[in-house]
Amino acid sequence: MGISALYHDSAACLIRDGEIIAAAQEERFTRKKHDAKFPLHAIRYCLQEAGIRLEEVDAVTFYEKPFLKFDRLIETYLAYAPRGVTSFVSAMTVWLKEKFLQKKLINDYLREISPDWKKHQSKLLFSEHHLSHAASAYFPSPFDEAMILTMDGVGEWTTTSVALGKGNNIEFKKEIKFPHSLGLLYSAFTYYTGFKVNSGEYKVMG
Repeated sequence: MGISALYHDSAACLIRDGEIIAAAQEERFTRKKHDAKFPLHAIRYCLQEAGIRLEEVDAVTFYEKPFLKFDRLIETYLAYAPRGVTSFVSAMTVWLKEKFLQKKLINDYLREISPDWKKHQSKLLFSEHHLSHAASAYFPSPFDEAMILTMDGVGEWTTTSVALGKGNNIEFKKEIKFPHSLGLLYSAFTYYTGFKVNSGEYKVMG
């Protein structure tokens, strides 16, 4: 099971033997556009579609590695200190309260779905952000071999990546790292023109 949560457009997807059994965004159940809350409803839906319990899942994978992201945050603020101290304090408050303990937070949510999950917490895994993007494009595709281009705002450090997908393997060939990001530039224009970041980019594109 793959989960995306706690940023924007939370969702869950369940795969069995390489086949997508079920996938859903949390907003479909809560009726809140771009709902960022942990996808409890979406996970329950996927499990129900498969007719299994959470503890029967081989692995639950989160879409990024929080500690690498935290590393970027710290390095960026140190590079520009003392400028941005207000922003830094605000960001640290959120990180220390939620993000820094994300593994525990996710496991706590999963125990809401199944109290028995406590015995299976080692099944919770974390994938690098751009690998998650690349895998979601390549593995459902009809191709056995493909070049995969991923461009977004920023993952942990990477903002643009080129990878080679071959069989069941993805190998990254080139990366552009933060702060150099076409995605963040696009978000800046989205904000400047009065639209909401992580929501209105498609309207700007239109």
